Amino acid sequence: MSLDDEKTRLRALARRRRAAANQAAGPGAGQALRDNFVAAMAAMGIPAGGPVAAGYLPIKEEMDVCVLLSHLHGEGFVCALPVVGAPGAALVFRRWVPGAPLEKGRFGTRHPAPAEPELRPDVVLAPLLAFDARGYRLGWGGGYYDRTIEELRGTGPLVAVGVAYAAQQVDSVPHSGQDQRLDWVVTEDGAVRVG
Repeated sequence: MSLDDEKTRLRALARRRRAAANQAAGPGAGQALRDNFVAAMAAMGIPAGGPVAAGYLPIKEEMDVCVLLSHLHGEGFVCALPVVGAPGAALVFRRWVPGAPLEKGRFGTRHPAPAEPELRPDVVLAPLLAFDARGYRLGWGGGYYDRTIEELRGTGPLVAVGVAYAAQQVDSVPHSGQDQRLDWVVTEDGAVRVG
């Protein structure tokens, strides 16, 4: 079985597992995620207030990071959301504040308007379908987060944090040399250094 076939097979399984985890966890999962992230910030090397934290707005059953982003904004972090560009390009991040108007983007995403400044994040919260203990993540297959994390690591320090339900962990995520490993994964059950 080819690497692409392995990833396709795992994506189908991971979508079902994530949907079940989303339903089982309920609306309190986002608050638990926030609490676990905040409790692990010192271990992650993230200083209180000041850094640029890039999150996302959830699509379908993705773990909701809005409670965490709003908390970080209130603590003095500059927050950003991704803009999905052309295939093969890295993500661009624009400044976001709670309640700001958003535009529709590709793949059902929403992002800040072009008038908002582009930012280089110090922390990236990455959605995923599955993750493993080595820090590999399985996304939708476009490679946007892998390209982005690689590019950001080439320009300075970065903490790459996978955001998921605990049930999304698998024994092994198929990967190649282009797949970027996460530094941490935060779930409703806790924060774990991976990799």
